[in-house]
Amino acid sequence: MRMKILIVDDVPGWVRFHKNNIEYLNIEDIEIHTAQSANEALNKVELELDSPYDVIFTDLQMEANYLPKLAGEWLIEQVQMFKEYKNTKIVIVSATSSIERIAKRYGVLYVPKYVIRNEDAQYYRQFLQ
Repeated sequence: MRMKILIVDDVPGWVRFHKNNIEYLNIEDIEIHTAQSANEALNKVELELDSPYDVIFTDLQMEANYLPKLAGEWLIEQVQMFKEYKNTKIVIVSATSSIERIAKRYGVLYVPKYVIRNEDAQYYRQFLQ
């Protein structure tokens, strides 16, 4: 069964970083999609309702359209409203100091960017199981 992953970050270098690390794991039958904003990610989520993403990696600090919430927080709320995404694993990857509080509020996983930047590709395996 094909695993579908969505990577969301407004910094192209971070998108490449995540994608390269996941591809390095050589997991068979994997499909990686990317988005550079919360809005673009939501459009992709909606387009994939018949075959939802298994894992979504998202930054929190992207476009400012959703203040007082962070864009990634808004995206998580939107994704969690779809019953089709009830089994999707969401992982926040962000440098914001409120990452743990936001992750706990929505019941999702998280990893600070400074941690993931210092780990090797194998670190991603825990999120893809």
